[in-house]
Amino acid sequence: MWRQQKFDVIVVGGGPAGTTAARYAAQEGLSVLLLEKDRDIGVPVRCGEAISDEGIRIFLEPQERWIKSTITRLRLVAPNGHNIDMDLKQKGYIVDRRIFDYDLAQYAVREGAQIVTKAYVSGLLVEEDRVVGVKGTVLGEPFEVNCKIVIGADGVESRVGRWAGLNTLVKMKDMESAYQKTITGAEFDENRFDFYISKKWCPGGYLWIFPKGPNIANIGLGVSGDFSREKSAKRHLDEFLDQFYPNCSVISQTIGGVPCAKTLKRIVAHGLMLAGDAAHMVNPMTGGGIIPGMRGGMLAGQTAAEAVKKNDVSEKFLSRYHKAWHKVGGKNHEMFYRIKSLIYKLTDDELNDIADAVLDIPEEKRTIAKVFSKAVIKKPSLIVDVVRVFAGI
Repeated sequence: MWRQQKFDVIVVGGGPAGTTAARYAAQEGLSVLLLEKDRDIGVPVRCGEAISDEGIRIFLEPQERWIKSTITRLRLVAPNGHNIDMDLKQKGYIVDRRIFDYDLAQYAVREGAQIVTKAYVSGLLVEEDRVVGVKGTVLGEPFEVNCKIVIGADGVESRVGRWAGLNTLVKMKDMESAYQKTITGAEFDENRFDFYISKKWCPGGYLWIFPKGPNIANIGLGVSGDFSREKSAKRHLDEFLDQFYPNCSVISQTIGGVPCAKTLKRIVAHGLMLAGDAAHMVNPMTGGGIIPGMRGGMLAGQTAAEAVKKNDVSEKFLSRYHKAWHKVGGKNHEMFYRIKSLIYKLTDDELNDIADAVLDIPEEKRTIAKVFSKAVIKKPSLIVDVVRVFAGI
């Protein structure tokens, strides 16, 4: 019985970051327990459900059973309604997160990890400033389980990091209030992502339309915390749907916060690591967190295996995880954060001018890089900001 066992690793949270961490730690022969507070892995769904083909192939082959649509094109919609269409260099997918997350959990179990749902973790066990386990309840019954390393993958609301003394605060401007509805009753291009950038619909963020079929789509938006007090994300989305999809039916909806910030400065402590949204590994420009979370989970699981085998779970040893993350994801995230900040400085009129200039480029020759080049031509003062973005200053 898992309550009586001592594990090498305990993972808190059963999202993509958590199940991937459990999988890679167990793959190295470690005893792994994953605790998920909800009754089902993958429920509730709290994201747009988009992933890249290139990203998911790091971990597994794409499976038809969880792919709802294959995306090959992108549409950027300017505030004035003008559309910029272009082909994607790498295709993407909209997935069914319930099935997708179940598959990730099964990969972890096949490698030897144990998973317990309805397990609410309420605190850490600490001895001499080292995390040595967790405590909580399962269906109202208390438990305490010891381990050598805890991996906190408990999402944007993460408490594990705070309990370990890590600073997990997000600046108001970097915490986007996100609201999404899955609607049906209209026609959608099931091979195209649509993104709206406009102060009217999504100040400090963007609005997305992710098709899950020809007549169903996830439509949602994120609003920067700097603006969400003036008008809620829900109200912004409702007004958009009332204008463009007044006769559609809503079959599901979700709300949450997305930390569109740089990765936390500290994601490890003595006996503990954070992964995924808990470590702020979300792409700060797109808000996408599935693949970055899985990358972080993989690295955390692999680092845990190294630490246990060397009998060294100190913060100093575990910091190699942070360095590995910075190399494969964190460094790019810092650049994406600066790009996001640059884009959100632009007014709607400036965005319209840039969009109209891009429309002069033949569709087959359009790229994101050419959008930036047109932006600089239209607003030369951006040159300084662009240099800062790519120079990292």
